[in-house]
Amino acid sequence: MQTSDVVVPSGALLINGDWIADSSGGRVDQVNPATGLPLGSFVLAGPEEVDAAVGAARAAAGEWRRWAPADRRDVLLAVARLLQEHDAELGALRSLETGAPLKRRRGRSLAAEYFTYFAGWVDKIEGRTIPVGPDALDYTIAEPYGVVAVIIPWNGPVVSAGMKVAPALAAGNTVVLKPSELGPMAALRFGELCQEAGLPPGVLNVVPGGQAAGAALVGHPDVGKVSFTGGIRTAQKILAAAAENVTPVLLELGGKSAAVIFADADLEGAVEMGVMTGVANMAGQACVLPTRMLVEDSVYGEVEERAAALAGSITVGDPFDPTSQMGPVINLTALERILDVVDRAGSEGAGELLAGGKRLGGPLSDGYFVAPTVFGSVDNASSLAQDEIFGPVLSLIRFGSDEEAVALANGTRYGLGAFVFTRDLSRAHRVADRLEAGWIGVNGFPPMPANAPFGGVKRSGFGREGGAAGLEEFLRPKNVFVRL
Repeated sequence: MQTSDVVVPSGALLINGDWIADSSGGRVDQVNPATGLPLGSFVLAGPEEVDAAVGAARAAAGEWRRWAPADRRDVLLAVARLLQEHDAELGALRSLETGAPLKRRRGRSLAAEYFTYFAGWVDKIEGRTIPVGPDALDYTIAEPYGVVAVIIPWNGPVVSAGMKVAPALAAGNTVVLKPSELGPMAALRFGELCQEAGLPPGVLNVVPGGQAAGAALVGHPDVGKVSFTGGIRTAQKILAAAAENVTPVLLELGGKSAAVIFADADLEGAVEMGVMTGVANMAGQACVLPTRMLVEDSVYGEVEERAAALAGSITVGDPFDPTSQMGPVINLTALERILDVVDRAGSEGAGELLAGGKRLGGPLSDGYFVAPTVFGSVDNASSLAQDEIFGPVLSLIRFGSDEEAVALANGTRYGLGAFVFTRDLSRAHRVADRLEAGWIGVNGFPPMPANAPFGGVKRSGFGREGGAAGLEEFLRPKNVFVRL
């Protein structure tokens, strides 16, 4: 597939089953991060359109909640089938707007997996009876919140939508989905496919927008719950706005995940996961990626050599080129911010630059390409090791004992993911138990299955997506007492 083969969706808003081409929020010109060339002009929702979308969702909520469970289940399964059938198309849109390399061998769509999994829960949502004595009956009903505001990032729009929208709909809620203004295309196509699957008007509304749209959505009095994935600063604003109406919030935020490599680990496999996942994958622009590599002293030199060599061998280029392993960062602002981090790390003596650290030129000079970057002997207290960079920058840090490894891994304000590499099973369990993170992989990167919970601790957020816990986020118990 070539860039020219991708059909860009119309830049409109989906509200109550209709596509709205004019908006008070104006328009935004999308740019291909790999070329710097325009992709098209897209409508942004303003407060008026957000209010209309919430109104449509509220109007549809009563009917959707009372649909027979089998009917709601079947519609969600139909969404899953369409997401799977259009997986290549959705992947191409994501590559076009985010610069992520196109996957050539596509298997199961992760978004489709989430819809399939949560469709299976629809007819299994149950209450409980509470023993209160022979003269009364006490029972609970699991209720939806009503309208759920879902705010997703630009870097994984369809997967993020699947993780949030599927359980919200399965629980009987209606949804207003706000994709980022930096990447609306795949999310808009997602909304089209949900319509084609048979979701009634108003059950899912898609309103791409910026800060004004997000503020209007989070602060809307008719929103029953907010589910947000993004950065800590935006999350703090969301919490403040939600506090006005005491609206509950689910937050999946940033990370500074550590990959802890012990001397007995498969060093080749550990370095490959750390570099190809932490640096090449999405050019380091994902919250859970291992951006710190903690290495036991006795093998540090070998790991450093392997990591620098592997980073230097990564093929960076056009996301639609089958040989590309890494694409650009999202825009010029991100590129300049990342290069500034690299410059400051050098001037502050935070670590030794082993690979990368520059903008790529030549045939890539028109795009926003940063060379895969590795720093060695990094001070874990430095901003390089503490701050989420959201770019292709990996920090290598030494440790001498299990206790020091755990202390270094936990020594950030984040707690989203962590990774352990060792052949000692007892050590793997001991260390995993002590790591302050919500999502831990041992000897590999977990596949993020739909039936397992995902989420963070500390400043990486609260709440869970996936599994039974992910469904419970969108249900609240009502207690009924009956005197007999």
